[in-house]
Amino acid sequence: MTNGKYIVRTHGCQMNEHDSERIAGLLEADGYSVAETEDDANVIVLNTCCIRENADEKLYGQLGWLKQWKEAAPNRQLVVAGCLAQK
Repeated sequence: MTNGKYIVRTHGCQMNEHDSERIAGLLEADGYSVAETEDDANVIVLNTCCIRENADEKLYGQLGWLKQWKEAAPNRQLVVAGCLAQK
């Protein structure tokens, strides 16, 4: 079990909402709890969609500041999931 904290950010379609709930459930089953802010999180999951307009722009905008988040604590994990990640 872990004491880690996570945040799941969802961009896109209804399927992504469902997938994000499943991802959160898996993380909680592994001992993670929901973080209040990104700075408190050990894991950030960005669940993306390439169908919805502007979803890719939101992702790229977030990746800019998440680079600093990751560099501040290299053991943190950044996960990009969803169909935009496969594009």
